[in-house]
Amino acid sequence: MAKKPKLSFWQIWNLSFGFLGVQAGFALQNANVSRILSNYGADLHHLSFFWLVAPIMGLIIQPWVGAASDRTWTRMGRRKPFIFGGAIAASLGMFFMPNSHIAVAILPPVIFGAIMLALMDASFNVTFQPFRSLVADMTPDEQTNTGYSVQTLLINLGAVIGSFLPFVLTNLLGVGNTAPKGQVPPSVVWSFYIGGSILLISVLWTVFTTKEYNPEEFKQYNQSDNIVVESEKKSFWQTLKSTPGIMGKLAIVQFFSWFALFAMWVYTTPAVAQHIWGTSIGDSTSPEYNEAANWVGVLFGLYSVFAAIFAIFLDKIANRLGRVKTYSISLLLGALGYLSMYIFTGQYALILSMVGVGIAWAAILAMPYAILARSLPADRMGVYMGIFNITVVVPQIVSGLLLGTILKFVFHEKAIYMIVLAGLSMLLASTSAILFVKEK
Repeated sequence: MAKKPKLSFWQIWNLSFGFLGVQAGFALQNANVSRILSNYGADLHHLSFFWLVAPIMGLIIQPWVGAASDRTWTRMGRRKPFIFGGAIAASLGMFFMPNSHIAVAILPPVIFGAIMLALMDASFNVTFQPFRSLVADMTPDEQTNTGYSVQTLLINLGAVIGSFLPFVLTNLLGVGNTAPKGQVPPSVVWSFYIGGSILLISVLWTVFTTKEYNPEEFKQYNQSDNIVVESEKKSFWQTLKSTPGIMGKLAIVQFFSWFALFAMWVYTTPAVAQHIWGTSIGDSTSPEYNEAANWVGVLFGLYSVFAAIFAIFLDKIANRLGRVKTYSISLLLGALGYLSMYIFTGQYALILSMVGVGIAWAAILAMPYAILARSLPADRMGVYMGIFNITVVVPQIVSGLLLGTILKFVFHEKAIYMIVLAGLSMLLASTSAILFVKEK
C-alpha cells in the first residue's frame, strides 16, 4: 500500500477553510435563534422544542450524507459536491430567517422561523460530515492530529466572526438593536446577511483550492480494490452492526457533553438576562434583554477565541498526554466554566467562565474524531462518521424534550439553573472519558 503524501500547512488549511464560514453561520444560529424565536412570540419554556429541529435534521441527514459521499466520485470530487450544495442552501436559510414578514400572509412568524431553522440546520449538517471525512481522506496518519487541530482552529475563528457580528454592528456601526414584537432587530438581520455571504465565499475557497484523490489514487493509498462496489453492497444496518467498539464508548462521553452544549445554546441568553441584567421572566423585547443578548453573542465569540487559541496547542498536548487524557481534562475545565457562571454576578466576570467552555469546545470538536480516525476503515469513513453523528444529535433530542419541563417545574423558569445543569453534565462527560475510552 502506498503512503499518502504529506500535506503542506496551507494544503491542510485549505481543506477546512470552508468550515470557517459554515461555523460563522452556525454560531449566528446558536447565539441568536432563541432571541429571534422569542421576538416572533415563542414562550421561554417552549424554546427547547423549537431547537429539536436541529438534532432531528442531523439524525436524518448526516448518516445518509456520509454513505452517499462514500459512493460519490465526480469531476468535482468525493466530498466537495455535498459541501458546496449544503453551503448554498444554508446561505439561503440565513438570508430568510430574520425576515418573517415575507411570509406573514400565509404563516405565523414563529412557524416561519422554525421552518427556516430546519432549513439552515439541515444544510449545515450536509456540510459538516463531508468536511470531517475530507480531513481523514486526505491526511496521512502522522498528520491526523494536525488536520483536526487546524480544522478546530478555523471552526472557532468562524464562530468568533458569527458571534461578534450583532455586537459589532450595534456598538461600532450604530445599527439598531431593538424591534417591535414580531420583528427582528436590524443588527441581527444584517448579521445574518453578512454571515451567509462569508459562508458561501469560504466554501468556494475550499472547493477551488482542494483537489481530492481520484478513485484509483484512493484505492492505492488505502489498500482497497473495490471501494465503490463494497460501499454499495453493504447495507446501512449491516454497517451499523459492525461499528467499532470505540464508537460506543465515545458515545457515552458525547451524550453528556452535547447535552450540556444544547442547554447552553438554548438558555444562555435568558440566563444572562435574568441573572446579570435582572430582567423579568418572559421578557424578550426590553433594551436590557437585547443588551444581554448582544453580550451573549460576545461571550459565545470569546469562548470560540479561547477554543481557537487552545486548538493551536492541542496537537502538541494530545501527543504528549494522549488524546483521551487531554479530552477528559478539557471537559473538566468546561464543567468548571459552566458552574462558575452561577457564582459570578458581573457581565465581565463571565469572560473567565468562557475560558473553560472554550477549552472544552475545542476538545469536543477535535479529540473524538482524531481518536476515531485510526479505528475506522478508509472506504467506509464517511458513513461511519455520519453514524457517529448520532452520538451528537441524540443527547440534543433528549435535552430538547426534557429541558423545557425541567425549567418550568423544577427551576421555576430561572434559566441560570439550566447552565448549572449543563456544568454537572459536562463533569459526567469528563469522568466517562477516563473510565470508558481507551485509545490505540
